Amino acid sequence: MNNFRIGFGYDVHQLHEGLDFWLGGIKLEHEKGALGHSDADVLIHVICDALLGAANMRDIGYHFSDKDPKYKGIDSKILLREVMKLIREGGYEVGNIDSTVCLQLPKVNPHIPAIKACLAEVMGVEEGAISIKATTTEKLGFVGREEGVSAYCVALIYKK
Repeated sequence: MNNFRIGFGYDVHQLHEGLDFWLGGIKLEHEKGALGHSDADVLIHVICDALLGAANMRDIGYHFSDKDPKYKGIDSKILLREVMKLIREGGYEVGNIDSTVCLQLPKVNPHIPAIKACLAEVMGVEEGAISIKATTTEKLGFVGREEGVSAYCVALIYKK
């Protein structure tokens, strides 16, 4: 039974005009982008947290502190590659990822195939191991008012 482990990730970023909007390693065209110490890619951040949690390796902030200037503006794909290296060094491999992005605009669904391809390449897994879903909040709350983006993720890993 100890061969399988699950982890959960949740993240939120504010949206501000004039910033680039990165989601799952892909730059989406939109007048607002996510604010953060890194490139603020909320989807990659929740995937990292879910994987690290499943491996009992704490969280993304522990490994890549927002107080460390070397991570200022960093491409989150670099962080995901490092997380994959950590879990593989721990003897684990990815079973699957299931994620949900909560965002009013821009619409995510047209970009899901490109995001999956990007993430699969970065993680060294098959695209079929990655599920990405998108939802709005029906104009309710900070997501509905287009003030922010949030995402959730669960990850299943297993001992090789």
